[in-house]
Amino acid sequence: MTKETPAAGRIVMCGCHVGGEPVIRALLEAGHAIAHFVCLTPEQGARYAVSGYYDYRGLAEEYGIPVYHPKSYALNAPEDRAFFAAHPFDLLVQGGWQRLFPEHVLSSLRVGAVGIHGSADFLPKGRGRSPMNWSLIEGKKRFVMQLFLIRPGVDDGDVFDFEIFEITPFDDIETLYFKYSIVFRRMLLRNVSKLLAGEVETIPQVGEPSYYPKRTPADGRIDWEHMDVWAIHDFIRAQTRPYPGAFGRVGGETLRIWRARVFDTKLAYRGVPYGECVERFGERLVIHCRGGLLLIDEWEPDAAAEGQG
Repeated sequence: MTKETPAAGRIVMCGCHVGGEPVIRALLEAGHAIAHFVCLTPEQGARYAVSGYYDYRGLAEEYGIPVYHPKSYALNAPEDRAFFAAHPFDLLVQGGWQRLFPEHVLSSLRVGAVGIHGSADFLPKGRGRSPMNWSLIEGKKRFVMQLFLIRPGVDDGDVFDFEIFEITPFDDIETLYFKYSIVFRRMLLRNVSKLLAGEVETIPQVGEPSYYPKRTPADGRIDWEHMDVWAIHDFIRAQTRPYPGAFGRVGGETLRIWRARVFDTKLAYRGVPYGECVERFGERLVIHCRGGLLLIDEWEPDAAAEGQG
């Protein structure tokens, strides 16, 4: 069996997130030439508070790909408009880009831009921001990832491929990004040549849309009084690295909590307020919560978080 030669086309990659790096690398290793990278500098990543920021310049240098650093994350600055006007790309692929692509970018592409989005349901349910974080927070058991052709709206383009993966009790946001990269890589590799050749069939989204709102670091505050132990567990695993992490007051100190698990739902500490540390095993803390006890495996003091939320 001979290896299929990738279809030729001028591809531009827009990316700034660590979750996209293995996908873009796999695309290059499969022989798909990328004409240009559009990516944020580390300074821009910090300015725009990009959680999970990744600098693609090393990968670009490895493959001899020119890099354009936009003046605006929204790609609407005059210099950004001039860049896309001067480069007639065929297809745009993403390496993690947390902004909508403006009409001037989309209209400059011969084929279009590939969107990647998912939630526990098929689109149009679960459009919007941070769907993997929200799926963990909500205790969902599966994640449906879909490829679509981007339009100026929010995740509203016609779908042309999908895959589903499981959200297990052992997952956190980092492991979901591992699964994300596996599924995104598979779908992109089997579709790029067909997209460039105009051979994909798309399916319009059907139904009433629902939207997830944007999350900020301040949204990571744990509400010990109103969240039960299972909700807190999901809340923490949804926001661990590479995200800013959940935080809460414990014993008069604000802690940034990276890893925790439900410890027990039967052991009782009557008369103890929720959010209090009731046991300590080395650096591990046992916290009294509604409905049970939470074992905090990894944490650090974070006085700066006190002013958030």
